[in-house]
Amino acid sequence: MPLDFILSFLRDLAANNSKAWMDEHRADYHRARAEYTAFVADLIKGAQQFEPNLLGLTPQDVMFRINKNDRFQQSDEPYKRHMGAGIKRGGRHASWAGFFVALQPGGETYVGAGRWMPEPEQLARIRQEIHYNPTEFHTLRQSPELLQHFPSGLDMTQTLKTAPKGYDRTDPDIEWLRLKSYFVWQGFSDKEVLRPDFPSRVLAAWQAALPFVQFLNEAMQPE
Repeated sequence: MPLDFILSFLRDLAANNSKAWMDEHRADYHRARAEYTAFVADLIKGAQQFEPNLLGLTPQDVMFRINKNDRFQQSDEPYKRHMGAGIKRGGRHASWAGFFVALQPGGETYVGAGRWMPEPEQLARIRQEIHYNPTEFHTLRQSPELLQHFPSGLDMTQTLKTAPKGYDRTDPDIEWLRLKSYFVWQGFSDKEVLRPDFPSRVLAAWQAALPFVQFLNEAMQPE
């Protein structure tokens, strides 16, 4: 499915981010959302082929609203500049690791996988699993398949300044135990998004990240 109308709409929205403009262009928004919904539906169907935990999900379960959440709003703009979805067990707000895609013009589109900013209890479990099974963790985060699609590896931007409680700052894995998110992502240019093979590239990236996602989800399981 061509994604050019979605990018065009979002480009116009970014330049005219107001309720008045959105009201005037409501029909264009509904068309863009419908096309994004179809895009996400195809991705769900493809991801279910390699991750049975996603069976039963619908686009409505995984798509984020375009309206900004006031709790996290960092500007006066009422709408996000992207359309996004979190495809994971239980839907977009579930407390599990999973797969993400957000379309945004200007080369801001990204595809991701993992768990972004888990709750403290979940984060503690992930750290404990890394501490107990560092070999498995490092094998997964450095796997050639994962790095082929996410060459930067784990996102290192969200990290503690010191060792987390209960861990020695000289621990050989302290760099990884200090992370507050366990997430990989890769950006795409508008030209790449508009290529016919973009959906298959998204699915290939998610499938490559599946073992890492499964590691996180197993770690977060309540005892």
